[in-house]
Amino acid sequence: MMVSERAQELLERLWMAEEDGQAGLPVSKYAVEGMQDLVEGAWVVQDQGIWKLTASGREEAALAIRRHRLGEVLIADVLKAERERVDDQACQLEHVLFDGLDESICTLLGHPEFCPHGKAIPPGDCCREKRARGKAEIAPLIELQPGQAGQVAFIQMGNPGRLEKLMAMGVLPGGGIKLLRASPSFVFESGYSQFAVDEEIASGIYVRWDSVSS
Repeated sequence: MMVSERAQELLERLWMAEEDGQAGLPVSKYAVEGMQDLVEGAWVVQDQGIWKLTASGREEAALAIRRHRLGEVLIADVLKAERERVDDQACQLEHVLFDGLDESICTLLGHPEFCPHGKAIPPGDCCREKRARGKAEIAPLIELQPGQAGQVAFIQMGNPGRLEKLMAMGVLPGGGIKLLRASPSFVFESGYSQFAVDEEIASGIYVRWDSVSS
């Protein structure tokens, strides 16, 4: 069921109310447009003058919160936007993170557990798969030996310019990568091309060890 942006915002408010230890939101203050969508979807119920999430509503609210907080991390840590504008910009971004794009963003960011405000990010399928594989299976490119190969698990770059450089090279999560040389620069193969990067960039490219071979 598709809901309006207003309804998604209400789901987030309900989630955050529970997160802060509240029972829900008062009906008297939130008898607004968008809430009817949630009622029709059986995502909220009224209980003694309080809007409360149902079990299915809590699942949908977790998805909405996840998209919003992933958007905050992307905007704050990768795009380096001003902190005071992060929340507003994330509100605009979250509405386009559908159809698996949120999973791709999460993988690109390295499956962050918290947003820039310290709030927990509900995990997605990609996060659960990462935990099931175990952390030992993923290591930065700088820890590989020449000749070893694998798949790019995720990329962590504090400098957006470096991330843009890697994306322009076609170095993206899920793509194959092979380290050819580690000195004086890190030379790797991706696709049908070879690239040379410095240690700082190489340290931000994480490779999935379960695919590594010599």
